Amino acid sequence: MNWRNFFVGVSIGFAAAYFVKNRMEAQYISSEKALHIVKQAFKQRGPIDGSWIYTVPEEYYKNHLTYKVYKTGVTRTAGGSLEQYEALVDAKTGTIIEIIQTA
Repeated sequence: MNWRNFFVGVSIGFAAAYFVKNRMEAQYISSEKALHIVKQAFKQRGPIDGSWIYTVPEEYYKNHLTYKVYKTGVTRTAGGSLEQYEALVDAKTGTIIEIIQTA
């Protein structure tokens, strides 16, 4: 066996593994994009005062399905009172799965 061919094969294997790993991680939208989607949805009904997001996707179970979601939050003032919402955004598609009013 030629050592040169062996090292070329190992190098190609490492490069392929690196490419596949990066491609698999790129399946999710960015957390900034998820927050932008939520903010745009809330801005359709009026201005918002603040927002936040957990930048690491979490597992969420709904209707016997498992999703990877970003948890986001939005605060706004409506009718003189403070309203706080938590929104769950699918990390793969950017679809808002659920909105929960917390306060």
